[in-house]
Amino acid sequence: MRSWRTPMWHAVLGVGFGALLLAIDFPPVSEHAFIPGPDWARLLVLVALGALQLLWDRAPITALLAGLPLLGLDAAMGVSLAALLGFGDLLYLAVLHGSRRGSRAVLAAVWVFGCCVAVVALVVSDTLRDSVLIVLGVCPLPVLPVWWALNVRQQREIAEAERARADQLAQIAELDRAAAVYAERASMARDLHDVIAGHLSAIAIQSEALLTLPDSDPARVRGVLRSVRENSVASLSEMHAMIGLLRSGEGHPDGPLAPARLRELDALVRSARAAGLAVSCTVDGVDDLPAAVDLSAYRIVQEALTNAVKHAPGSQVSVCVRRERGMLEIEVRSDGRPAAHHAGGTGLISMAERADAVGGVLKAGPCAEGWRVRTSLPLERR
Repeated sequence: MRSWRTPMWHAVLGVGFGALLLAIDFPPVSEHAFIPGPDWARLLVLVALGALQLLWDRAPITALLAGLPLLGLDAAMGVSLAALLGFGDLLYLAVLHGSRRGSRAVLAAVWVFGCCVAVVALVVSDTLRDSVLIVLGVCPLPVLPVWWALNVRQQREIAEAERARADQLAQIAELDRAAAVYAERASMARDLHDVIAGHLSAIAIQSEALLTLPDSDPARVRGVLRSVRENSVASLSEMHAMIGLLRSGEGHPDGPLAPARLRELDALVRSARAAGLAVSCTVDGVDDLPAAVDLSAYRIVQEALTNAVKHAPGSQVSVCVRRERGMLEIEVRSDGRPAAHHAGGTGLISMAERADAVGGVLKAGPCAEGWRVRTSLPLERR
C-alpha cells in the first residue's frame, strides 16, 4: 500500500500557507504583470500545484512538467511567493522520487536555468553588483529544493545499499550455517557407518560362523566369542563417545573422545581372522601421528577389512601401514574376486571421504592379486 497521507498533508499545508499569503496581500516577487491576476485565479493556480504533488509516487516528472505552465500563468499575473513555493515542492519531489535519469534531467535543467539567469543578468544590468544580486535573488529558488532532494536521495540510496548488503550477509551466513550442518551430518553418517559396518557387521558374520562350527572345537569357538565380545565393547565405546559429543555440543567426532586409533589395529586383525580371513599385518612408524590422520587411517583399514569379510570371505588379506617421506602410506590387498568388492555400497565412498578430509588420496580397484585399497595421507596439512 502506498503511503499517501504524508504527501497529502504536506500539499494541504502548502496550499494553506499560500492562501494565507494571498489573504494578507503579501507582495509579489515581481510586480510586472502581463495579464490581470485576481486573487481567486492565483488561488486556483496554487491549488493545482498542490494537487500535482499527490502524483509524487506515480509520475513526479510528469507532475513537474504539468506545473511549468501553471508557474508561467502565475508569472504572467506577477510572480507570487506562494506559487514559487508550490513549484519548489514539485522540484523536490521530482528529484527525490523520480527515476535516476529523470532526476539527472531535472538537475541539468536547473543548471541551464542558472546559466541563463546569469547571462541575462549580465546583459540587462548596468553593473556587476546588480548582476550578482539578480543571480542571488533568482537562482536559489530552484537550486535549494533540488540540492536538498539530492542529499536526501543520496542518504536513502546509501541506506538501501547497506540494507541490501546486510540481507546478503544474512543469506551468506544462512548458507554457511546450512553447509556446516550438512558437513556435520556427513561426518556423523561416516562415524555411524564405521560403527555399524565395522563392528556390528563383524559381530553378525562371526555369530553366523559360530553357529556352523562343530562342538568338538571349543578353542575356536571361544576365540570367535572373544572376538564378538571385543567388537561389542568397541562399538558400545564408540557409540557412547559419539552420544557424549552430541549432548555436549562441543568438539567433533574426531576429537579426543573417539577411541579408534592405529594402536588398536591388532583388534581389527583379530576380528577379521575370527571372521575367517587370513590376515597378515605390517605396521611401521605410526607413533605420534596427528589425531585426524590416525583416526582416518584406522577407519580406512577397518572399512577395507570389513569389505573383505563381507564380500570375499575366506580370502588372503595383507595390511601394510608405514610412514614414508612425510606421508602415511596404507595398502590393503585381498586375493578375493574383484567384482565382489563392488557390492559394498557406501564403503568406498566413506573411505574416500575419510582420506579427503585430511588432504589425502585414496585409490581402490582390482589388481593382479585381486583387489587393492591404497591410501596416501599427508602428516602435515598443506
